Amino acid sequence: MIRLKNEKQIEGIRTSCKMLGVMYRELIPLVKSGVETLEIDKWVQNWIKRAGGKPAFLGYGPKNNPFPAGICISINNEVIHGIPSKRRIREGDLVSLDCGINLGGFISDQAVSVEVGKVSPAVHTLNVTTRECLYKGIEAAKAGERLLQIARAVQGHALLKGYGVVHQFCGHGVGLDVHEDPQVPNVPHGGNPRMMGGMVIAIEPMVNIGSGDVEILEDGWTVVTADDAWSAHWEHTIAIFRDHTEILTDSLES
Repeated sequence: MIRLKNEKQIEGIRTSCKMLGVMYRELIPLVKSGVETLEIDKWVQNWIKRAGGKPAFLGYGPKNNPFPAGICISINNEVIHGIPSKRRIREGDLVSLDCGINLGGFISDQAVSVEVGKVSPAVHTLNVTTRECLYKGIEAAKAGERLLQIARAVQGHALLKGYGVVHQFCGHGVGLDVHEDPQVPNVPHGGNPRMMGGMVIAIEPMVNIGSGDVEILEDGWTVVTADDAWSAHWEHTIAIFRDHTEILTDSLES
């Protein structure tokens, strides 16, 4: 069931999203060659707790295998849900960060892909295109339109550039829980409800240099490309109103 949010709830989600943006602005410069991803996770958890929130992803998932960190860190051929470890980031890596904050019961969710030092031209183009796909999807998110218009916009732009779009994972409703209805796919399949004022969703293109096929590692979380090609991931939380759509998370552009 799709939970439409009222003005008070959207304001709470907006505040959580603003907090997440402040965190990312401090975090992104720390994503450098030689840094352990586990160090980044510790920094994130400490920052969120000091700010008065809770890491929304920590402990999320099945009871027998909850997510063990406060942020997903996925590198190169890892698409999403990478678990922080003693692995060190290297020059030329593409590091996808996906994080959410629970602020008094209001959930934010955002992902960015960070180029570490000088990456190859192919990787840079992939990253730029994936971010463009995100904004194409947001442009299609309007009250009165059908949900799969987002997927058509995302997939269409990625295919135009010759990339594969991940189809086994997708965006989702968000705001009062980490994952809510509806699913927001990046390829046009599945349910196609009409978008309405009060919907809060996370749009998150996952785009690969190779095919769109992925696999899950034995840890039960880390998703990697099936052909070992590199992947990028960008995500915004947005609110749909009757007369406009608002990006709640920070653009991080300035």
